[in-house]
Amino acid sequence: MNITYYGQSCFLFEIDGHRVLFDPFISGNELASQIDVSAIKADFILLSHGHQDHVLDAEQIARANNATIVAIHEIASWYGSKGIEKTHPMNIGGKVTLPFGTVKMVTAIHSSTLPDGTSGGVAAGFVVETEHKTFYFAGDTALTYDMKLIPEQYDLDFALLPIGDNFTMDIHDAVLAADFVQTDTFIGMHYDTFPYIEIDLEEAKEVAKLADKELILMEIGQTIDL
Repeated sequence: MNITYYGQSCFLFEIDGHRVLFDPFISGNELASQIDVSAIKADFILLSHGHQDHVLDAEQIARANNATIVAIHEIASWYGSKGIEKTHPMNIGGKVTLPFGTVKMVTAIHSSTLPDGTSGGVAAGFVVETEHKTFYFAGDTALTYDMKLIPEQYDLDFALLPIGDNFTMDIHDAVLAADFVQTDTFIGMHYDTFPYIEIDLEEAKEVAKLADKELILMEIGQTIDL
């Protein structure tokens, strides 16, 4: 499974020939200025919530690729009203089978408003189960006991967790979240993009190491096989 990082919380997964993009915020991210949004190919775009730093480039990429936007009902409907032909609305606790595997929408504790002020419903995370790997994309969230429900149903290979603090969990809560979902490997996201979420990366690595966790911090534009 190839994973490419485009900054903030934006990742592109290549799963059995399908390209699955999460939370595209690229053109507004100075740290990702080297990334050409028009060159990104996606079949599905999964949006965790409506904030601009998670959806800014979703419309452009969806139109360019005829991609399907998968999101909570309010966000999917908003994109539908903008003329995006392919959307799949969901809500918390629901699951859908897509060509690359199943996607379950799970609880996230965070606000959600779309860029024009429209309600984005509630924030969400996703558990994606494929033929080869199963992973948890937490989106923007606080640490929550609901995370403990995930390993009741899924055996995770890894998770993607926010670590930037202020608006989400910090590294200490992310380590606890990794314990809650019973994985020893997690990719950090939602850090350093803005002054409010700038963190000490070496300290974060040390906190994870002391907890016997593997924290993966990807460079923007980097692709890994996990």
